[in-house]
Amino acid sequence: MIDGLEQIIFWACMGTLLYVYAGYPLLVYLYSRLSPETARRPDIEPHVTVLITAFNEEAAIREKLENTLRIDYPAEKLEILVASDGSTDRTEDIVKEFADRGVKLFRQEGRVGKTTTQNNAIQRASGEIVLFSDATTIYNSDVFRLLLPAFADETVGCVAGRLVYVDDKRTNVGKGVQSYWGYETFIKMAESRACSLIGASGCLYAVRKAAYEPMYAEACSDFLICTSLYRQGMRSVFAPEAVCFEDTNHRSDDELRMRVRVISQTFTDLWRNRDMLNPFKSGFFAIQLISHKLLRYAVPLLLLLVFVSSTFLAGDHPVYVLALTAQAAFYALALGGWVLERMGKRLSLLAMPLYFVLANLASVVAFYKFLRGERYARWEPIRGTR
Repeated sequence: MIDGLEQIIFWACMGTLLYVYAGYPLLVYLYSRLSPETARRPDIEPHVTVLITAFNEEAAIREKLENTLRIDYPAEKLEILVASDGSTDRTEDIVKEFADRGVKLFRQEGRVGKTTTQNNAIQRASGEIVLFSDATTIYNSDVFRLLLPAFADETVGCVAGRLVYVDDKRTNVGKGVQSYWGYETFIKMAESRACSLIGASGCLYAVRKAAYEPMYAEACSDFLICTSLYRQGMRSVFAPEAVCFEDTNHRSDDELRMRVRVISQTFTDLWRNRDMLNPFKSGFFAIQLISHKLLRYAVPLLLLLVFVSSTFLAGDHPVYVLALTAQAAFYALALGGWVLERMGKRLSLLAMPLYFVLANLASVVAFYKFLRGERYARWEPIRGTR
């Protein structure tokens, strides 16, 4: 009887893992082909505000502003607004140097966090479309021409661009981030066509100002925005041809800290918006939230149950011996990738095992912090500080 229960646990968890990483991407891809949601994309030129939220970004803000000013778009229809969350370095002084070129500064007194700073800054934005950006993100000059046409469709409330990670140092973590993000990009393209994005890349997404609703301080704003708009009957769509670039994290501890913060915020958002997990209320959008977020974050538990059950079953059948051996080898490769990183060396073979374990460890830590009531409102820049 016990063996039977262990087999049920093993195969149920294996099936769920297969669904999370292969079944759901296939499901959303097929759904997008059978019932595609498309947005009209004629050329339009709405008045746009680029909102750059920053805290102590003196090393990056000058290049960011020069890059934004080079974007191909009519100057009279473009506003650049930098929102400083109480920066204590030279960020604001550098922004003021660009005042004669039309760049505006909003200083948020104190440290209230990125989301609250955005809430307050957007009230000062004059554009009908607000494009959210990070201080470390570089855009191609045609990004507006490729991103904005989707807003010609009145059912579209948000348009997200494609983030391309750059790993000049060729690190194990950087390689893992790039591979993972390529997989995520495929899913985003399918979700956009099937129903709506459930999250955007925080460094490049645009929103109708009239539809923006202020968010609570600990929100993961680039995730929550899609749910907020969907409640209003509007979709969030993906424009993969609109590209931006950002450096990856190069160290596993930096990537872990970033992932823990983002996932912990997302747990808060899911809990506060748990009614949207009901397919009878939000349709296929709920399936996307459950499959892409809830089940993805449950993977560490599934992996633990698979490992424990296969350990107990290993003496009964060669299949379980093979399963246990494969798991042990995979985790050994991840450990090897971490050790090599500590030594300053790189081996591409180990990049994905390392990043897979890192991402799932982040889910465990984030869930623990969420249960303890820890919330993230403030953020610290990581990339570009080393």
